[in-house]
Amino acid sequence: MGEMNIQKIKSFLPHRYPFLMVDKILECVPGQYITAIKNVTYNEPFFQGHFPRIPVMPGVLIVEAMAQAAALLGAETMKEEPDENVLYYLVGIDKVRFRQTVGPGDQLTLHVNYITVRRNIWKFEATASVNGKLVASAELLTTTVMESHLD
Repeated sequence: MGEMNIQKIKSFLPHRYPFLMVDKILECVPGQYITAIKNVTYNEPFFQGHFPRIPVMPGVLIVEAMAQAAALLGAETMKEEPDENVLYYLVGIDKVRFRQTVGPGDQLTLHVNYITVRRNIWKFEATASVNGKLVASAELLTTTVMESHLD
C-alpha cells in the first residue's frame, strides 16, 4: 500500500482535532513498516502553554503521534476495513528517548516497524525525526478492543 490521505486516516482512527496526530501516510508495507507525517504548526493548541515564549511540542504528543502511526500499521497488517467499533489502545511504552525539541514549522517524519504480536498485544519500534535528524524513539505496545467490550 502506498500513500494514505487524511480522509482514509480518519476512517481508521477515532481521534479528531486537536488530537489527531497523523496528517499523511507516505508509505506502508503491511507486516513490516509505515512512514507517516505530522505537520507541526504554531496553531497547535498546546503551544499556548508549552511554552508561550519558546514553543516546544510536548514529548508525550510525539509518542502519541508514533502510536497513532503504529495503529494504522496494525490495521493495514490485519487487513481490516475501517470499523468505528474498534479502538486501538496504547498499553505500554518502553525505551523512550527524546533527543531534540520539536517546534512550529517542523515536520515530524514518523517511522514505525512491526516487531511481533502475542495474545493481541502488538509490539512496534518507532522513531520520529525532523529533517533527517532523530528527535525521539520508543518501543510501543498496543492492542485492539471492540467498543462493545468497554461497557
